[in-house]
Amino acid sequence: MKLSDKLAAHPTHRPFYTFEFFPPRTDQGFDNLLTRISRLSTLDPIAISVTWGAGGSTKDGSLDLASVTQADYGIDTILHLTCTNMVPGLIDDILRAAKTRGIQNILALRGDPPRGQEHWTPIDSRFSRGVDLVKYIRSSPEFSPHFCIGVAAYPEGHPDSQTDDDGNFAVLKEKVEAGADFIVTQLFYDADRFLRWLERIRRQGISVPIIPGVMPIQTYSSFLRVVSLCGIQVPPSIMADLESIRHDDQLVKDYGVRLAVDIILKITGNGGVRGVHFCTLNLEKSVQLVLERLRWVGGSPNMRNKLIADSPVPLLPNSELVVTPVTATTNAATALTSKTTVEVEPPGRGELNNAATWDDFPNGRFGDYKSPAFGVQDQWGGLALSVHAVHPDWGHPTSMEELTDLFLRYLDSEVTSTPFSSSPLSAESQTILHQLKALTRKGLWTVCSQPAVDTLPSTDDIFGWGPRGGYVSQKAFIEFFATEEVVDEIEKKIRSSGTRSVHFFAANLQGDFRSNVQEDARNAVTWGVFPGKEIVQTTIIERESFLAWKEEAFSIWAEWASFYPPGSSQRTILDEVRRTRWSINVLHHDFKNPGALWDFLADFYS
Repeated sequence: MKLSDKLAAHPTHRPFYTFEFFPPRTDQGFDNLLTRISRLSTLDPIAISVTWGAGGSTKDGSLDLASVTQADYGIDTILHLTCTNMVPGLIDDILRAAKTRGIQNILALRGDPPRGQEHWTPIDSRFSRGVDLVKYIRSSPEFSPHFCIGVAAYPEGHPDSQTDDDGNFAVLKEKVEAGADFIVTQLFYDADRFLRWLERIRRQGISVPIIPGVMPIQTYSSFLRVVSLCGIQVPPSIMADLESIRHDDQLVKDYGVRLAVDIILKITGNGGVRGVHFCTLNLEKSVQLVLERLRWVGGSPNMRNKLIADSPVPLLPNSELVVTPVTATTNAATALTSKTTVEVEPPGRGELNNAATWDDFPNGRFGDYKSPAFGVQDQWGGLALSVHAVHPDWGHPTSMEELTDLFLRYLDSEVTSTPFSSSPLSAESQTILHQLKALTRKGLWTVCSQPAVDTLPSTDDIFGWGPRGGYVSQKAFIEFFATEEVVDEIEKKIRSSGTRSVHFFAANLQGDFRSNVQEDARNAVTWGVFPGKEIVQTTIIERESFLAWKEEAFSIWAEWASFYPPGSSQRTILDEVRRTRWSINVLHHDFKNPGALWDFLADFYS
């Protein structure tokens, strides 16, 4: 059903909500997300939405997920669709596929902006803005009658745009006049600012439903990352509150629930907002808690007394206020037959018995690959680790030496990011800075690492995480790009030493993979012990997670190279790196010896 029709028919006294999901990076994550959506569907969202990767990078996963939720689960689904950097014909293919699958709702987005220099990349030149996609669908006799179209709005301005407020209002009005049926806003944390924006939008004559985006804070680090990516202004009081609890992940999550409740109550209090759009990040517990505290689930906030009639014939035709034997039987049967069935796992397997919360503290690309939340995404579905623009501090490398220099300048905090690290070097990595710089000088370009930690309080300023009163530990690991000769040397050293304490993964663009780890082995490298909880493992390095990250890493090299014309010295060197370098991860299991990993790697930088 079209969302516009559902909203029009929805009782004005009842709030509504939608849930947003992204296609997981792994098959196991996909399967687990389906059971998670099945549980969340019992909360009766008016619709769910499925994000779309830039340039169609998640095309199959997005379509597969949307198809299951729409056709198999019977949940009206909104498919996000970006239109820029798409090969010719792909838009039509996607719209036809969605139509065939019964999907009637599209959220039309711009996606990553065309970068101008990419004249050698075959993209569909008809689309450079989100409004182009709206106009295209509305102009098509094949698609226009079938689809309800939503568009995005940015109460605090688009992060990639230099346009002022008047320009942003004009862009939104153009999208609505082109045929948009509803608006979903980017997430925000300043409710007062949103309400001022909403008031001005209505004065501009924009009358279609506006659904505010709400993202409960999950962890302090993910909050900072999303805020940075989306260009969101956070009130100082919220930042101060979070700063005081940033080392306690549970307190941060609890605060995020309370904050989301407060924001929703404020923006829905004046009647101008009837519902919200939850950005779930593929997690469920926080969203469920928010809805329960709002009393939007677990009982109706608008309970009304009903008349129980003995007669099977209603005293008042079509009245919802009368219960007869016939209507009672019908309603009970309908509820039983329509209830979603969720398989219950047998007892004795902790993470499965806590299906709603076992991955409550995701850890980006090195979390649990079985988690639906594995991998980092922004609100609209893009990967957080991506080259959206060449930062001026990166320069324009034309040699291996200049690339080495970039990675060294990042380690020295002379630049705050690289294409592979969107934020400055962490305090944790600063503790092993000497080793990181030594390896990088030798051409082993480090992109991720952590030192060994043997049982520190969970409140430790550098290494602490999770609830108070616990203890955390971690094994040392390092990830870097290097030549195949380095892979050979690592394998040789492991064999000659006979050690079983060192595990490694290595893979290249061509699909070659080498490791001394059994295929189904799992390396938990960060864990915590907390009162009243099972042992929590937030960082897990295994074959599936490593290979998923490898694909992303080499796509970043390709995207970086695409900023430069074919034949240029910059493109030549970046393409060469992508073809010849390996992504390598080495970890040491002796977490009680902080120097164990670096002793093993000493030959590579001494």
